[in-house]
Amino acid sequence: MVKLCQNRNGRFSYASNFSVGVNLFFSINEYVSKLMKPWKDYQVSMEEIHHIQKLDAPSGTAITLAEGIINNTDKLNWKLNESNKDDIKITAKRIDDVKGTHIINYDSTIDTISMKHEAHSREGFALGAILAAEWLVDKKGIFTMKDVLQIK
Repeated sequence: MVKLCQNRNGRFSYASNFSVGVNLFFSINEYVSKLMKPWKDYQVSMEEIHHIQKLDAPSGTAITLAEGIINNTDKLNWKLNESNKDDIKITAKRIDDVKGTHIINYDSTIDTISMKHEAHSREGFALGAILAAEWLVDKKGIFTMKDVLQIK
């Protein structure tokens, strides 16, 4: 798609999730992961919960969150339902009518620091896609939601 967009001098907006709240959460996650990097006593893990019809696991949102942590820490990768000190364990749950919940935990023997985003409806996903489409109208190139939301 990127190559097609460039060849046609077009415009393209990509996101693993178009929700404004999720994209703010992505940036918060990146900031917190930078803060946590020197504190080796904390092990990071993630839990993501979605409706039972969701077939992929982990979700694209969980993968994007994990990549934000990997890019800012010494973690090497993420693993689904597996735990070790070099990787981020992602637990994926599927429960009846859950729109999307993502929880990041930094656990030590002394305490736990948690961050959570919970979608209450699918409206936020649609709203973000509309905002991205409207923002894209007079642009040329390839953009992300960071561009749309003007997140540095």
